[in-house]
Amino acid sequence: MRTQWNDADLARLPEFDGLLYASRLTGADTDLVVWGGGNTSVKRTETDFRGRAVRVLRVKGSGSDLKSIRVRDFPGVRLDDVMLLRDRPTMDDAEMVAYLGQSLMEPGSARPSIETLLHAFLPATFIIHTHADAILALTNTPHGERWVQEALGPGFVWVPYVRPGFGLSHLVASAVEAHPGAAGVVLEKHGLVTWGETARDAYDATISACTAAEAFVDARRTVPAGTLPRPRPVVGNTAASSVGGSSAGNQSEPVAPAPVLDASARRRIFSILAPLIRQLHARTRADGSLAPEPTGIATIAGTRTMVHLDDADDVRAFASHPDAARLSRIGPATPDHLITTKRSPLSVPVRGVPATNPDEIATVLADALPKAWEAWARGYVDYVDTGAKSDAGTPRPASVDPRPRVILLPGVGMVTLGRDARATRIVADVYRHAMRVVRDAEVLEAFTSLDAHDCYGVEFWPLELYKLTLAPPEASLARRVAFVTGAASGIGRAIAERLAAEGAHVVVADVDLDGARVVADAITGRFGLARALAVLCDVTQEAGVASAVAATIEAYGGIDILVSNAGVAPSSPVMSMPLEMWQRSFAINATGHFLVTRECLRVMEAQGTGGSIIFITTKNTMAPGKDFAAYSAAKAAQAQLARVVAMEAGTHGIRVNMINPDAVFRNSTLWAPEVRRARAQAHGIDEAGLEDFYRKRNLLRVTIDPDDVAEATWWLASDRSLKSTGTVITVDGGVPAAFPR
Repeated sequence: MRTQWNDADLARLPEFDGLLYASRLTGADTDLVVWGGGNTSVKRTETDFRGRAVRVLRVKGSGSDLKSIRVRDFPGVRLDDVMLLRDRPTMDDAEMVAYLGQSLMEPGSARPSIETLLHAFLPATFIIHTHADAILALTNTPHGERWVQEALGPGFVWVPYVRPGFGLSHLVASAVEAHPGAAGVVLEKHGLVTWGETARDAYDATISACTAAEAFVDARRTVPAGTLPRPRPVVGNTAASSVGGSSAGNQSEPVAPAPVLDASARRRIFSILAPLIRQLHARTRADGSLAPEPTGIATIAGTRTMVHLDDADDVRAFASHPDAARLSRIGPATPDHLITTKRSPLSVPVRGVPATNPDEIATVLADALPKAWEAWARGYVDYVDTGAKSDAGTPRPASVDPRPRVILLPGVGMVTLGRDARATRIVADVYRHAMRVVRDAEVLEAFTSLDAHDCYGVEFWPLELYKLTLAPPEASLARRVAFVTGAASGIGRAIAERLAAEGAHVVVADVDLDGARVVADAITGRFGLARALAVLCDVTQEAGVASAVAATIEAYGGIDILVSNAGVAPSSPVMSMPLEMWQRSFAINATGHFLVTRECLRVMEAQGTGGSIIFITTKNTMAPGKDFAAYSAAKAAQAQLARVVAMEAGTHGIRVNMINPDAVFRNSTLWAPEVRRARAQAHGIDEAGLEDFYRKRNLLRVTIDPDDVAEATWWLASDRSLKSTGTVITVDGGVPAAFPR
């Protein structure tokens, strides 16, 4: 590792004597800490609310992330109060949290880190605690203490594993007191603690220790970095317990070589499996068993999930290794990973499959996945039940999610699951680091981890679960993927933005790819990582529609909402209408809706969680306009398609509804100059007064904007309309001739 310290950057973030800068620098390096992990602190003199100089510990707040940490994320505790606990022999978690709350400099500030007392009891000014991959490669072996001493030297104190909190804080403090001049502490199967009198000293000590650990492993490497050694017999406590989730099948069976697949084949397999994975996620019951068939309408919170594929070379190599199933079941690289990845992944081996045929491989995996999933989920519930019985201090939680977060597919890669796309990427990033620790520990000796009892004690520890309570509540369309056609402008853009604001992941599909990218970038900039995807979609092209839907599955794993909106509005009297105009209108305004609907229906049915299809039709389906035959007839066909799809899809819990807007001018490409001229002529008015004419002809005398249509779309997409299908909502201000009958 190399230091990234820069004094100029420090000068821009001098807060807390450089702690803010050192924390962000540490957090930015995922080889040191992953999302939300690690903690840092400084001891300094401050002035309290009475104007007295007091010694204060500023420490990372629980649930904050080092790479983006802010000043307000460092609660301060009065050291005189906290140090009184050094002489106290025991204290339960609830007492400790309450005590630290009373010691805060600013009442109501963030809850101090679980490790606050560890930082307080060590005498150094600055302290950095990380879960560095290089250090874990040493500690997560049968003879970790030996490797730490050889790699880092006698200046580093070894502390056997104890769950973070009051007991570990005392153990670390006593160990350092017994070793005057210690340079740092290595926590078994947990991480590294370093310190210094300046922020840079503490940071440099971290980098120095990790560099030494990396060099130590590299010197013993006999295989290329990023790969595992050849399979070896199970050694000591490297064998995985069956408690806590396991793969189906007899793991002693010989494992066939993983198929060798190119990128397109891997993506093809994933596009087939992802809707099935979403289905299994929805079918999983509290006891880990699978409901006998898809649930249809998914109404239970947390039923849906986002799905992501990571098929990078090193990830695929790990997932494809003959020892992957055994190694992945041993346990986490550090307790800090548990809340994100759970104790182990689900490994689904591929046996006896042609080496390069993606459809056959996908079929074999699809057949094996339900059994493997259920075995893992039941094993996880057993792990929780056993842990609750053996750990009186950590009661069984009221509810347990028995679904895996990581799935390893030989030849394909790693599939991760999460509440949103960002979460799936976080899970993938965390487990990539776990893979690195496993690989390097196997190079050094053999990978070991916490046993099931200790894993349970951390995973369901109330102080650890507290971090989850800091997440904002989920919005009405959370965990859903919305595919919106014609979304680069006008009504489609407003719908895409509205659904995104309600928590949906939005696919901005349009024949104008540049315009779609502008919309997707704006949504992502506002709502966060991977919340929108721009795809090229000419709805008249069967292959293009299939490609756009495949890209959606690759990005998110499936589709929950389809807004079929793309359209054109040609205007011409029938007698002078070119055949090409008629055919183009039907190709886009009728056939295009068929192609998109058919493709999305297939995905929704495979998922088994229901869905919502919303056709943006028009007032003209009820009351056609003069010189508007090509448009009105094609949109009438679209409306009939919607009614038939509602009848066919209802048994799958898929709702199909229509919205009839009228005269939506703002940002609309439908109202091209030639259309405006033609409609003005048809109504016998001046073109400049066209918009006002349409406003005055509706009963409410209102202008209809894209946002009005988007609001109705949101209602139909959400569970608020859960029992409505085959209906029409008018968004036209009230046009009597177009009243639905």
